Amino acid sequence: MFDKLRRLRRGRKPAAPSGKAASGDRARPHNLFEAAAVYVAACAEDDQDRLDEAASWVSPEALSFGVNELACRAVIALARERDESPRVVARTLLGLPSA
Repeated sequence: MFDKLRRLRRGRKPAAPSGKAASGDRARPHNLFEAAAVYVAACAEDDQDRLDEAASWVSPEALSFGVNELACRAVIALARERDESPRVVARTLLGLPSA
């Protein structure tokens, strides 16, 4: 969303909706958060091809950092939504007993 706003402010055209670069443009590289989001979604959907693709976009260390950041943000969002502590939410998601 912020990317679109920046492009509009600079007078650039937004990227093609398909996510592919317009003809003549170079494709932008994937960042670690994009790789992590695709990797986790593919894992949830049991899509091995997409898992492998996302894992090839960044280094294993960067992917690990991105997945960790995504997990933290997801737990915080669920905790706020459920009005519970992040600790309780994390333990519930993992099927662990309340501490």
